[in-house]
Amino acid sequence: MNIEKQYQDDHSVKLAVELTPEKANEYKRRAAGKLSARSKIPGFRPGKAPYDIVLRTLGEGAITEQAIDLFVDAEYSAILQQAEVEPGAAGTLEAIDSLDPLKVTFRVPLAPQIDLGDYHAIRLPYEWVEPGEQEIESAIEDFRQMYSTTENVDRAVEVGDYVLLDVSSETTELNRSGFATFVRKEDRDTEWPYNGFARELIGLKAGESKTVSHTFPEDWEVAELKGKSAEMTVTVKTVRGVILPDLNDDLAKQAGMESLDALKEAIKKSALQRSQDAYDDKYFVELVEKVKAGATLKYHEHTLEHESGHVLQDLAQRLSQQGMDLDTYFKMRNTTREQFTKDEVEPVAKKRLERGLILDEIVRLEKIQLDNDALDAEYNQTLNNLMMQGMDFSKVRGGKKGQRELSQAIAMESASRVMTRKALDMLKSIAMGQYQPIEQKAEEAQPEAQDGAEEKTAEA
Repeated sequence: MNIEKQYQDDHSVKLAVELTPEKANEYKRRAAGKLSARSKIPGFRPGKAPYDIVLRTLGEGAITEQAIDLFVDAEYSAILQQAEVEPGAAGTLEAIDSLDPLKVTFRVPLAPQIDLGDYHAIRLPYEWVEPGEQEIESAIEDFRQMYSTTENVDRAVEVGDYVLLDVSSETTELNRSGFATFVRKEDRDTEWPYNGFARELIGLKAGESKTVSHTFPEDWEVAELKGKSAEMTVTVKTVRGVILPDLNDDLAKQAGMESLDALKEAIKKSALQRSQDAYDDKYFVELVEKVKAGATLKYHEHTLEHESGHVLQDLAQRLSQQGMDLDTYFKMRNTTREQFTKDEVEPVAKKRLERGLILDEIVRLEKIQLDNDALDAEYNQTLNNLMMQGMDFSKVRGGKKGQRELSQAIAMESASRVMTRKALDMLKSIAMGQYQPIEQKAEEAQPEAQDGAEEKTAEA
């Protein structure tokens, strides 16, 4: 075969493939045999008609079409290998350029190409600060809220109350009936429909209404509300006051702790971890963006479409847990699948794709290996979380086969998370000026391992 390559601007390549006369005749005869086997040719049993008879009966066009199908099925992988092309998705037969000689053109999306530039020169200080006493006390109060009880109260709304209300607005996305909210002292990003909304209810009693105005920023996550000013009429239906439990050993034992001191220590540890996790989320987003700014990423649109499919699939799974499907969700949002994909899915998919490509390249360049101990810990943690959420593995569809497939999926996802953390930790060490190649770390670890082995030998 003679192959000509033409690289395209969309990160694909055209492969013009010309078959030798011998190769073309070989596939034409195989095609004639296959056509003969499934066609009724007078005077011959299926598959037994000579080539010339099949040619006269069915025509050269039918034979050539079948021959090309057979050729593509049998030779496509060899064509990519001979052309030294690494595909990013399945190619397509774009044209039949000539019948004599037989010449066809494929268009093949290329695998993503990543050049990270001088990422070792990136610096970003890691400046997380442990929460102070005030934050710890707030965490303790939040814990008390978890074990609190509520009762209807005949007074105006105050901070710390639960409120049941109706919200009506000409803006469809803001209408709610029987909506429950908690009046917090501080802002919270997850508050609906915006931070501080619940505090607008302070001073209202059950049965009273108030008109609230708000202008949503241009970068708001709900497309229909971006940059929009809206009025909402809120009507309080019920005010429930919170009764907090006393902070003592009884509360600690109710939470499964031996003493109040043990409870406070557990709450502090959890608060520290949440604080650091929140900082890390922002830190690593900024760090990856710095790497991206100096990198060159090339990928075909099919790669982005594939990632968009994963984003939609993730959304569908989350919605199914709420008893909703995508079509219903699109109707509620007054949009279509195509528009939603363009406006909201593709930007998310693009960020996820490019972040993944960067981290995969870090893994490759830095020769990061999967740590079996870390993988086992991640896998077991995932299993424990699923069981705490109520999953019964004995009831997984498909019996033992379904359980094996689920176990494999969990293992793959766990391995992905472990490698992502290792890549991010490597970037963090670079950004802090503490970079050590994998080989150097291994060399430094060997004496420690030997010392440990010698100590065990001496003890024995």
